[in-house]
Amino acid sequence: MDSVNGEFLRGNLKTIVLRLLAQQGRMYGYEITQAVEERTGGELTLTFGALYPVLHKLEDEGLLTTQSQEVDGRLRKYYLLTPTGSALSARKGTDFERFVYLMRLLMNPASDITFGQ
Repeated sequence: MDSVNGEFLRGNLKTIVLRLLAQQGRMYGYEITQAVEERTGGELTLTFGALYPVLHKLEDEGLLTTQSQEVDGRLRKYYLLTPTGSALSARKGTDFERFVYLMRLLMNPASDITFGQ
């Protein structure tokens, strides 16, 4: 699923990060990559090279803030949503659910799928 992996992540990485942080409260980079892999049963993987530019961009946009904490003698940087980031996460979640619903209709026009299922 490499082509799906690359295309999906490129187009949706901002939404993925925002939604994970909305659900978890705060996470550090490695936790985010592990959550993506675990939640998708290994079908999607996220590299640090793709993740950290998005985290920095979201922080620059005022959607994330950071907290540093020493863990096992090392400083770990945790990412948290700002109120603006939380609001955007909710909107993006709804938008994505609507998109999935519309894609299902396009892929299977004879189905009786309704939005919200």
